[in-house]
Amino acid sequence: MRIVDTPSPNFGPRRDVERPTLLVLHYTGMRSAEESLRRLCDPASEVSAHYLIDEDGTLHQLVDESQRAWHAGLSYWRGIRDVNSHSIGIELQNPGHEFGYRAFPEAQIETLTALCLSILARHPIAAGGIVGHSDIAPDRKTDPGELFPWWDLAARGIGAYPERGAPTDRPLPGLLAEIGYDPDADDVVAAFQRRFRPGRIDGQADAECAALAAAYLGLIDKDSNN
Repeated sequence: MRIVDTPSPNFGPRRDVERPTLLVLHYTGMRSAEESLRRLCDPASEVSAHYLIDEDGTLHQLVDESQRAWHAGLSYWRGIRDVNSHSIGIELQNPGHEFGYRAFPEAQIETLTALCLSILARHPIAAGGIVGHSDIAPDRKTDPGELFPWWDLAARGIGAYPERGAPTDRPLPGLLAEIGYDPDADDVVAAFQRRFRPGRIDGQADAECAALAAAYLGLIDKDSNN
């Protein structure tokens, strides 16, 4: 896996964290990788990520994994509010919903797969700690979006993805909070649907979503016990 060193000045030390336990996936929401890199490397922007993967599969490293990149913003996962200190952030070049959202090319996913597997070999990140930007900031973000192939990554050994779920009496809000979502967020159901039921994102807490959430919890609990 060839890495293009493209250093960003936008980073700092991790705060009270020795090793990252979260992996956060984003899309850039910008028209080109060149435009994205300019922003991620501009001191005035005060944003960055550890890596950016272009649509042709080119991998850029912007910040060393030992450092705190500035990619998560105001966010929450499993009680963690300083997600930047606890995570590695990967940006995927994609114009996003504002500029013509489209599917992620296979070359990009192949590079992402190799990168994620190498990160997981280096850091104690469980399946439940692999999240999208919309998971950790559901009221602000929709990336990497409903076209991102979470199911494909799970099949490649990255994260977990339930194909279906059995009916459950457990209410969806409690299940989502147990997974890691912010219980005080307004758009948390839509964020869950965007990832686990992308064919229908209506923000409604229904039985199908509860079944999927319970099934996902079973998968990540099993992973954390291995």
